[in-house]
Amino acid sequence: MKSTLKSLMAVALLVSITAWAGAQKTDFSGTWTLNAEKSATGEGAPRRIAAKMTVEQKGDSLSIERLFKRSSGEETTATEKLTTDGKECVSTVMDRPRTSTAKWSEDGKSLTIASKSVFERDGNKVEMTSTETWKLSEDGKSLTVEAASSSPRGERKGTFIYDKAK
Repeated sequence: MKSTLKSLMAVALLVSITAWAGAQKTDFSGTWTLNAEKSATGEGAPRRIAAKMTVEQKGDSLSIERLFKRSSGEETTATEKLTTDGKECVSTVMDRPRTSTAKWSEDGKSLTIASKSVFERDGNKVEMTSTETWKLSEDGKSLTVEAASSSPRGERKGTFIYDKAK
């Protein structure tokens, strides 16, 4: 009887600790500005990376507004609303439909967003996939986004550092 009680107490403690640890997810909320000097934006980096992001995170909901600057100086924004529970979400980004999923790492410190866009260009169906892994610095002042994309034009990778606005 005592060993059964001890076992039940151990299981209850383990469940409590696991639930508490799972609740400690990184909060990426804030306004983030690209630090081009610290970022690895070389020739193989994705072309369309946000110059600024405003992130609002509440529970399993994540809203990302991205500001893009074109070489002409024109600015455009795209807003994406995701859930961080791995369910598919559909948004329109850069005038194209995009299906995305966002999933936490086991320790809750990084978030991976996997996306796919299918669109037509010159009468041909084009598929583009991308993955972003977000990590916050220990002091919470910088956000690292490791990005990779694949399309008929090839594969691209880059590491982008964003500084938190004050």
